[in-house]
Amino acid sequence: MYATEFLDIPALAHAGGTVALPGSKSISNRVLLLAALSEGTTTVFDLLDSDDTRVMLAALVQLGCGVAEADGTVAITGLGGRPPAAAARLFLGNAGTAMRPLTAALAILGGDFTLEGVPRMHERPIGDLVAALRALGCRIDYLGHDGFPPLSIGRPALALDAPIPVRGDVSSQFLTALLLALPLVAAERDVVIEVQGELISRPYIDITLNLLARFGIAVQRDGWQRFTIPAGSRYRSPGSIHVEADASSASYFIALGALAAPAPGTKGIRIQGLGADSIQGDIRFVEAARQMGAQIESGPNHLDIARGAWPLRAIDLDCNHIPDAAMTLAVMALYADGPTTLRNIGSWRVKETDRIAAMAAEARKLGASVEEGADWLRIHPLPQGQWRPASIHTYDDHRIAMCFSLAAFNPDGLPVRILDPKCVAKTFPDYFEALFSVASTPTDRIPVLCIDGPTASGKGTVAAAVAARLGYHFLDSGAMYRIAALAALRAGLAIDTAHESEIAAMARGLPVRFQAGRVWLGADDVTDAIRTEEAGMNASRVSALPSVREALVALQHGFRRLPGLVADGRDMGTVIFPQATLKVYLTASAAHRAERRHKQLISKGIPANIDSLRADLEARDLRDSSRAVAPLKPASDALVLDNSGLTVESSVEQVVAWWQERMPFGPVPHA
Repeated sequence: MYATEFLDIPALAHAGGTVALPGSKSISNRVLLLAALSEGTTTVFDLLDSDDTRVMLAALVQLGCGVAEADGTVAITGLGGRPPAAAARLFLGNAGTAMRPLTAALAILGGDFTLEGVPRMHERPIGDLVAALRALGCRIDYLGHDGFPPLSIGRPALALDAPIPVRGDVSSQFLTALLLALPLVAAERDVVIEVQGELISRPYIDITLNLLARFGIAVQRDGWQRFTIPAGSRYRSPGSIHVEADASSASYFIALGALAAPAPGTKGIRIQGLGADSIQGDIRFVEAARQMGAQIESGPNHLDIARGAWPLRAIDLDCNHIPDAAMTLAVMALYADGPTTLRNIGSWRVKETDRIAAMAAEARKLGASVEEGADWLRIHPLPQGQWRPASIHTYDDHRIAMCFSLAAFNPDGLPVRILDPKCVAKTFPDYFEALFSVASTPTDRIPVLCIDGPTASGKGTVAAAVAARLGYHFLDSGAMYRIAALAALRAGLAIDTAHESEIAAMARGLPVRFQAGRVWLGADDVTDAIRTEEAGMNASRVSALPSVREALVALQHGFRRLPGLVADGRDMGTVIFPQATLKVYLTASAAHRAERRHKQLISKGIPANIDSLRADLEARDLRDSSRAVAPLKPASDALVLDNSGLTVESSVEQVVAWWQERMPFGPVPHA
């Protein structure tokens, strides 16, 4: 997951390959609560691992349920309809799929509970659900503003003789919450719920009813206005249950296949784990995408998507049946042949943010003309030549971040910045990794930041920290020769001209990666093995073999992958990446560098003399700067940073500030 302050996505051109989606958020949290209310143990497969499910699991543990995670499954030992044993204060983040159902279930079971969340959760209305529960005799008090969490729940005095009214035009989660909770008190009588007004987001009620049936509750539905839970209803665990891949998350990759030209050698995008038989309402996004021109073929457990009509076709659509996935249509509309109107989306205003206002504001940043109403949105397309690079504010809303990543496929070849990309953790923590696994673009569009400098200048430490700040890949070029030497010796190859061609062939495909300050060769952590004096001598011998050096240059070029690269060394900006977006030459006086190296060696228990270290560094500087091949020197367009008196943190801040100046977005806004 990208946990950076922002993520810059370069202009993308093609897409192709297979994506495996995480489990459905809507199904995951419903299943967890149903398992918690049932007798026995339910083993859940393919559960979504996200912020929403983690807060639900933590709440269930507090309430006394058994939760055991192992081998990709979660086993929930339920309460069997019994009240939780102890009082609890439950923090539910911004998870409406946890707050609303738990409010209903705990209010009916009774106890001493406080339910709270992040500030945005305390702005999301819950008054209609609370009113329905109070009418039953539940005791619920507001701890802040009336109609909103946080809530205090006590012990009820239930009265179930009359039908229970609940508004249907604010959020389907209110009805879902009642449907999940009321079987707990339907042992001796029918319990009836009557929906007042039009029920929005009906497909989510279908999910609820389908899952209730899996746990032994056969709700009788009279249209969309009256729901009867039969007398004698009792939750029974199905033993095990599989969670479908998330259909809302699929919408981004369906859109991707519809708007991106297929990558060479592919036919478009395949989505694994979701098919035409899905119980999720958002699977009907497929119909909307087809209306806009996507070519989609579906199987029982997969979808194949390819670009069809281009530009996409504008649509005018009632989106009540796909409220979450409809957000993706708003970004697809930017690539259409006319204005697209999305109707009946009033529920957007009470989600993680006011999504109608947010989608309109961010689309306008890209250059689009957008009109909005109380429950509708009209987006006009952006033809080539009218796109603008935009820094997308995500409002701590996962769907806004994922939707607007698709703007990187714009025809003007402009990058897009996503602020707070980690907000996707709510439903799809690895979304951007999945996007970059199937998206591609010409190599020269992938940004590179080079940090060169002499020995002990701190370039490796600074470069690794800058890469972490930007969410970019990291290349320690100095390690490459050491790794090549180590790999050659492990393969039984002497490092000499007689074995040059064999070492070069091996070097072209070395499985090297740099991760969390460690260096890996395949599955082996070789960090310590390549830092010895002997490894340094072997690296010098490898670098003297021209074809091996040529192979390692090609290998280093291969580190230029989406979304970008930070490379450190002595010739990154002059030889390896001469067209880099930013080149920094990091230096320090020999005295400062000797002092740093001395502290480093002493900390490892290695005796050292500062004067000798300084003399060695000065001699090495002379050798490096006067060598015939790739002499150490700043690139002509490099920015020189003397960090003799700077901390690592201040050096990193300066490099990141320079990087920001090179990007078209301006500085990142701070709250």
